[in-house]
Amino acid sequence: MATTTELLGDVVHDLVKVKDVRIAVIVSRDGLLMVSSTSPDFMTQTFAAMSATMFIAAEAATKEIGNWMPDRLVVEFEHSKLVAISAGSKALLVIMTEPHATLGILLLEIKKAAERVKEIVN
Repeated sequence: MATTTELLGDVVHDLVKVKDVRIAVIVSRDGLLMVSSTSPDFMTQTFAAMSATMFIAAEAATKEIGNWMPDRLVVEFEHSKLVAISAGSKALLVIMTEPHATLGILLLEIKKAAERVKEIVN
């Protein structure tokens, strides 16, 4: 039987096969890296912590404003987009896209991957 880390690794591996996904990571809600598709020279732990901090801050702000929770957080950079999505009560799924990426179909794939993560970790 596969370990949790192996199952999460499969999700990340499948997600980086999706067109325009450059990087995929699974992060605990407190910002600890669980699994990454990146090479060791990428500052993965910093990326994980930053992504979780932004998502949790967005959750706190929207809950205070209207008592609702965001489905996802999208940050657009000059040459990429970051998409963070909740994967249950314990994890977030975060991707970075290629510069020309459009989010339509990509968001559907990310949502499916987040559901897989949720089943594995919750």
